[in-house]
Amino acid sequence: MNQSLSSVHSPSSSSMLFHFKGIVLVSELSDGLRSCPPSDHCLLMFIGGAGMVNIGPEQYVFHPGHGYWLTPGESYHIAPLAGIVPEYYKIEFKVIAMPLEPQSDVSLIEDKPSMPTIYLGPVLPKPREFIASSSSKIIQLAEELFYSAQIRMQPHNPTSALRQQIMFQELLLLWQEAHVHSKRDDDTNPTLPVSVESTLTYMENHYKKPITVKQLAEQANVSIWQYSQLFRKITGKKPLHYLTELRLNHAKRLLLECKRPLREIARQVGFSDEYYFNRRFRQMTGVPPGQYALSAPGSVCVKDWTGHHIHIPRQANRIVYHGETMGDLLALGAKAIGGSLQLSEYSVYKHRLGNVTDVGLPLDTRLTSALDPDLIIITNSDEQEYERIASIAPTVTFNSFAALEERLRTLGAWLGKEREAERWLSAFAARNLAMWEQLSSHITAGETASVFIFDHGNRLFVMGMSGFSSALYHPQGFQPVEPIQKVLDKGLGFAEIDPSELPDYAGDRIFMLVPTAPDSKHTLESMLNSPLWHSLPAVRQGRVYFVEADRWNWSDAMTRQKLLTALPKLLVH
Repeated sequence: MNQSLSSVHSPSSSSMLFHFKGIVLVSELSDGLRSCPPSDHCLLMFIGGAGMVNIGPEQYVFHPGHGYWLTPGESYHIAPLAGIVPEYYKIEFKVIAMPLEPQSDVSLIEDKPSMPTIYLGPVLPKPREFIASSSSKIIQLAEELFYSAQIRMQPHNPTSALRQQIMFQELLLLWQEAHVHSKRDDDTNPTLPVSVESTLTYMENHYKKPITVKQLAEQANVSIWQYSQLFRKITGKKPLHYLTELRLNHAKRLLLECKRPLREIARQVGFSDEYYFNRRFRQMTGVPPGQYALSAPGSVCVKDWTGHHIHIPRQANRIVYHGETMGDLLALGAKAIGGSLQLSEYSVYKHRLGNVTDVGLPLDTRLTSALDPDLIIITNSDEQEYERIASIAPTVTFNSFAALEERLRTLGAWLGKEREAERWLSAFAARNLAMWEQLSSHITAGETASVFIFDHGNRLFVMGMSGFSSALYHPQGFQPVEPIQKVLDKGLGFAEIDPSELPDYAGDRIFMLVPTAPDSKHTLESMLNSPLWHSLPAVRQGRVYFVEADRWNWSDAMTRQKLLTALPKLLVH
């Protein structure tokens, strides 16, 4: 029978035949690009490891029990987490579109006989992700299919071949039924996933209290059975397993923060029985809670910006850095596995962030948890935000408004890179001094400078400790005017001022940061045409400089280093 290898337009499901071709067990750490054969459909069924899988523009976090379908030739990329080798079955099959039966005798005479074609389009419903427990029937079928295929590699066995086709058809049927059942629930009440999602927030805020599945189902206004199904679809876990992990993660934070009686910690995170807490904690971490803080090799106790005393790994290598000074980390030769890429979108070091996973702004706890970090650094002093994040991994707050020297020495102490910090600071200080000496013929001793930016529409800010201004103030460089010195003395990164106060804050030279937001840019343009602006001495003397805010209004080490060559060009030319 001759078959066309071209696709056909959306044949009905009743006219399609699914032919199992083969199954392989993939187990490797390589994160290269892979693809389905050009004429075969694929199913990926994960049975081990965790990580991110990208299929075209779609990105998913996978765990054991997660599955995905791909159309012929479609590529996918797997990025494993925590160095754990991902294991998954790759099942390949062809879809054959059969010709429809003729409707009358006339068609038999007038139409040429149609031939079967290989169909290359989607055959399984969206979403393409399937989530099951690692012991579900669909995983069992995949395992049986794999071992049956191994047998078939031996001398030809027709019975085995038929059995494989039947198992494969059943596997596809289970996948389809699970989707139809889920879709029926969602179509009946499209608010169901939202109501179940709301119980996740409830659990995260009330994990200390007794919580039952019945209580959560009632809150979501669904039956217990329906709630459990929807909950697993969203999280990949049973409700009580999710709650237990949530409590134990908070217990890990408390064990790292301070030495309290285990009974008190167990009670504080929602366990009424200390012995049950001990048993579940050991199951989750592999060590008793009393030994947890000291279990990590090279564990060291540090005090963070907001006063937490935390045990962190001395040689952390899976760091999530959430803040605007990622360049500090890079200057020390350290790498982050996660961060907010939005904050670094236009940075001078953007090209070095190719392997950094975006965890959002504000930080998404689920994406962050999936990265399995061993240290989280956040530049946020909000205690509620700290509580929200600290249950994932040892977490420290970091003052990104501190002076460059203080920031690098703090990170150096935390990451075991004290020598790297001192070497970098020494080299930078020498180059920075050389730059100001080079500019001495262009700058008058004691000359003042100010940096302004319009943001959030028409709000005017003067920069203090952070951003572009941090590169200007130096004993041999520019000096701040008195009102700005007060901002610096308070340790503030910036301060909002009324536009009418501009003459009080304006220095001998004005650096105006040009915003990207259209409304703020429009406000700046209005200011530049105002009598107030033209009355400023720096404006009248032509000592105003316009600087791209998105690229240069940062105080991290990498941007400061880049400004050593950019600033002279701005001032001299």
